[in-house]
Amino acid sequence: MSLKKSHKSYPQAFKDEAVLMVLEQGYSVADAAKSLGVSTSLLYNWKEKHEALQQGITLEESERDELKRLRRENKELRMEKEILKKGKRLLCERNEVRFRFIKLQSHLFPITLLCRVMSVSKSGYYDWHKRPANVISVETLKLYRLVRQLFKQSRGSLGNREMVKKLRKEGYQVGRYLVRKIMHRLRLKATQRCAYKVTTQRKHSDAVADNLLNMNFNPVSANQVWAGDVTYLKTGEGWMYLAVVMDLYSRRIVGWRIDKRMTTDLISKALIKAYNLRQPARGLVFHSDRGSQYTSKQFGRLLSSYGIRASMGDVGACWDNAVVERFFGSLKHDWIFKVAQPTREFMKQDVTAYIKYYNLERLHSANNDLSPVEFENSQVKVSSLG
Repeated sequence: MSLKKSHKSYPQAFKDEAVLMVLEQGYSVADAAKSLGVSTSLLYNWKEKHEALQQGITLEESERDELKRLRRENKELRMEKEILKKGKRLLCERNEVRFRFIKLQSHLFPITLLCRVMSVSKSGYYDWHKRPANVISVETLKLYRLVRQLFKQSRGSLGNREMVKKLRKEGYQVGRYLVRKIMHRLRLKATQRCAYKVTTQRKHSDAVADNLLNMNFNPVSANQVWAGDVTYLKTGEGWMYLAVVMDLYSRRIVGWRIDKRMTTDLISKALIKAYNLRQPARGLVFHSDRGSQYTSKQFGRLLSSYGIRASMGDVGACWDNAVVERFFGSLKHDWIFKVAQPTREFMKQDVTAYIKYYNLERLHSANNDLSPVEFENSQVKVSSLG
């Protein structure tokens, strides 16, 4: 059995006295070492260090400790810089992603340093490391891809409620809890809509129709009540004005017109488009605000020629045309505001794309009564209006 050698340590005062015996008292190194019970080589070593210290060549013990500390900190800073170069883009990712990065880099850097730089706890990393890996099935992966696709298609406007409806329509039996969990995992967050309303004042000489709607936004069948409104849309070339006609039974846009001028002709062409598409029976109610275009004699004559009864909201009643205003809010804050609108032509195409998405893809609480064929026909009919 071999015994491990132990090295005896000596206090600094003892070392200094031994060296002074040689330097000041005239002892030889061999005699001094023999009298003190230390080896000759050890005393030579102490003597060299003492002379070097006197000449300013070596550092004191405190200075040496400080140098070691600075070197250690400098080494850690270099490693932190290298870690950040590789993993900075992952700092905003969920912990699981950062844990994977730490595992991949653990052979190059200390775990403690990696966890500190990546802003995760060391205990959390080791807990994740011990857990068995989750195996994602092919069906789950398909579901994730579909959720991403639907969310991207809506320009980030689908919340978990609407996402559940879309997925069920695709044949997936899912609930809000699961969809909310998936969207959180995929970092998909719907943006909030804000109210937006601009209108014009009527001429006092124009007639105002009675409010036949009285906030009853749920007719029992299609082509009973339509609602219309106009909104402002800003482009890099100036303002555009969009007039729409909505069937309140299905909440679908059955007529629209966009132009760079807000005139009576604008809302008239939107109504003509809706009438040519739907061919409603006489007696249909058209509800709007009291803007100058809707109260004009020209528009009143157009309604009369189609046998449509005019209905107008009360002054100061902000909810009188709430369904159409909600559509405008969705159009702007879920769609248009998310991409640059450099030209009027680009705005026209983008509005048409959203209305197609809104009518054919986006789910509504009301009934569906516009087929894809009808929508394509409406595209052809509006082009004949110029």
